[in-house]
Amino acid sequence: MPSSYDRRVFLASLLGAAAGVAGLSGCAETSAAATDKGAATAPLADRVPAGTSLKIASYQNVQQLQFELAKLPELPFTVSSWVNIGAGPDVINAFRAKSLDVANNAGIPPIQAHYQGYDAKIVAIDVTRKPNYLFATKPGSDIRTVADFRGKKLAFSQGQAQGVVLLRALKKAGLKYDDVTLVPLTSNQFLTALQSGQVDVAPLANSQAPAYLQQYGSKGARSITTDVVDLLNLLWAPASVLADRAKAAAVAAYIPQWAKGQVWQYENPDRWNEEFYVKTQNLTLAQARAITALANKPLFPPSWDEAIAWEQETADLLAEGGFVKKFDVSSLFDHRFEGIAAKSVPAEYRS
Repeated sequence: MPSSYDRRVFLASLLGAAAGVAGLSGCAETSAAATDKGAATAPLADRVPAGTSLKIASYQNVQQLQFELAKLPELPFTVSSWVNIGAGPDVINAFRAKSLDVANNAGIPPIQAHYQGYDAKIVAIDVTRKPNYLFATKPGSDIRTVADFRGKKLAFSQGQAQGVVLLRALKKAGLKYDDVTLVPLTSNQFLTALQSGQVDVAPLANSQAPAYLQQYGSKGARSITTDVVDLLNLLWAPASVLADRAKAAAVAAYIPQWAKGQVWQYENPDRWNEEFYVKTQNLTLAQARAITALANKPLFPPSWDEAIAWEQETADLLAEGGFVKKFDVSSLFDHRFEGIAAKSVPAEYRS
């Protein structure tokens, strides 16, 4: 394992863009605990008060397109801005800057936010049962299995889903952290790092892989599939937003639309392929169909028990590597919103 000094340097390189990282881990428990004491516990309002607005993350404008194509009812509040943001570290920074109220991420960003001392809560859960990621190699690589990662340089983003997928895959293959070199990057740097040979392997989203392999497959780049699942696709929001009764009601009203939008996308793959992947992502129809074939059926559990257990396993895995401090993840969930998504979709979309 790396020394404690090396670990601190590694963490600082990842978190330096976040506000005030110096000394951050030392104040994390105090800051989070102080916010928890004042966390909103009042029942959610039945209606969204007039004049309420939210700033909502919509990476690559996916949310607006889903809502438009699905012809969903108008939201009972104003979306003051749809923010084109998706990566967990970027979302946390936007939360801190108060330029974002609600975001859609995987399970690891809320853990990372807690480690940084920032209080935010999970308000909706979509469970994914199939892998959303695969591993891609640099051009000219001889790597063919996860076991071949030993001694290699691996792109690693501690605060994103790709990071936990990599850690879980290493553990499953019996590899320890000091068997590999973890190169701290954010996911938007992965493709460049692969192309330049800065890393040997990077976890890519299923939607990213076809274009990369089309360009570099003839040069020896390849994909390595994994059965490691990143279980959680979630909505979360700053505790300060949820403590605002009007904004909390708006978040509760947004959750059903978010769930219905995903259901529509899943049920209408041909339309989504054409309107999103072909028209906005410049993929071929064949590439779009390959991505859609791997899509997860959205599942919104009435109970969050499985999600909490998975989130705890993830936090414990990160703590084992010294990436975060061990803590009880139950504090990350605002149970006032539990079941809202499940009630808004047909029974077949409830896990």
